[in-house]
Amino acid sequence: MFAPYLDRWSLISDGEPIITHSSRLLPVLWQDRPAMLKVAADIDERYGALLMQWWAGDGAAYVYAHEGDAVLLERAMGKRSLLAMAMNGGDDEASRILCRTAARLHAPREKPLPDPVPLSRWFRDLEPAADKHGGALADCSAIANVLLADQRDVTILHGDIHHDNILDFEARGWLAIDPKRLYGERGFDFANIFANEELPTITDPARFRRQLAIVSAEAGLEPKRLLQWIAAYSGLSAAWFLGDPNIEQAEKALTVARIALAELEN
Repeated sequence: MFAPYLDRWSLISDGEPIITHSSRLLPVLWQDRPAMLKVAADIDERYGALLMQWWAGDGAAYVYAHEGDAVLLERAMGKRSLLAMAMNGGDDEASRILCRTAARLHAPREKPLPDPVPLSRWFRDLEPAADKHGGALADCSAIANVLLADQRDVTILHGDIHHDNILDFEARGWLAIDPKRLYGERGFDFANIFANEELPTITDPARFRRQLAIVSAEAGLEPKRLLQWIAAYSGLSAAWFLGDPNIEQAEKALTVARIALAELEN
């Protein structure tokens, strides 16, 4: 899988392969620089590479080369982790870093990005799941439909901003990887800060309320609108987990959705 690109781009292997459900990665050296060779295993990853190229290193890792399913990326060499920060007393600062990185990615660009995926298409699995399971999922679906029918501050979105997708690039700061190439209201991109299932505190209502105040202030979003996007996103996440099926993770996403729904009623 990696051999043709190692040859073509004159790369030297610099670590063990990393296999995920959506891509195959290999740390490499390119022109004496640390880089990451990534070969997409699904279409979302392929689209994501095009978006990384479009950002041209502004708020995201540089793309050094791109061909078909393969992309050669700048490699994060910093030791800091936003997930570790959030779990060890730095939750507020981690959220602010996520917001600032998102703001850089949302900034207008001169060149349009061809064929981004509209949010309405991204949410297509939520309504059928809501019809099947009802309850909080139905409330999330209803909110999503209202939001999608009247989107504000529409821009190109990362689509999957969370603590493991914003990495430490040392002198270049915190930069994004692994986008989904979406197009829609910018508020959507801040919802996943509340729903990263790797962070044990996401189901704590006190943590939720604190981060709501921080993220809405940092991102310049009205708290109610942000709550609606959190409910919609968490519902979509739950729908995907139910489809896997992964009941434990679905329940975690639904717990976040219920917190958001409860806050909306206050």
